[in-house]
Amino acid sequence: MTQTERIEIPAAHGQAIHLQADACITIYNTSGTQVVDTWALSADDPAHAMSMSHTRVETGRISPVPGDVLVTNRREPILRLEEDSSSGVHDTLMAACDAQRYANLGAQGYHRSCADNFHEALGRLGLSASEVPQPLNLFMNIPINPDGTLTQGDPPAQPGDHVKLRALRDCVIVLSACPQDMTPINGAGCTAVHYALS
Repeated sequence: MTQTERIEIPAAHGQAIHLQADACITIYNTSGTQVVDTWALSADDPAHAMSMSHTRVETGRISPVPGDVLVTNRREPILRLEEDSSSGVHDTLMAACDAQRYANLGAQGYHRSCADNFHEALGRLGLSASEVPQPLNLFMNIPINPDGTLTQGDPPAQPGDHVKLRALRDCVIVLSACPQDMTPINGAGCTAVHYALS
């Protein structure tokens, strides 16, 4: 893989990036323990966004594998998973954390969230969205138990594991280094992640 500049997203924060059709973004789990909530919105209409429920229908999988096309809420291609050096454990079921999630967990006062990161990151590009789509939660381990319950699992990735995504249309990618520190999904705590464009 060609070495390109890696840009840091600080722990518990987010960033939005314009990505032209056929360009790639590589997302690095620098610590090996950090979940990265990932969204893709059509450049000309933020309401036309990558949808995990529609993608599961098209791929027939709970979690995408290299070669899979991720589709929008209008069933149109938006990203393709090109590479995955991790164990392939990613989540497509869990909603982004938000203020009410942390209140339910017992947080006192304000707690950063992926939902806030999503809105803040879009705002820095002069964009907005009325809703937070359900993200592709890269490197997030949510095992489905035999009785149908879900476990908030420990992260199985290794330091430096990466996922490479190719844009199939002009889009805006939003990444959040998930602030969740009240369940085990980010291991011992939240850390920075990195990305590179190619």
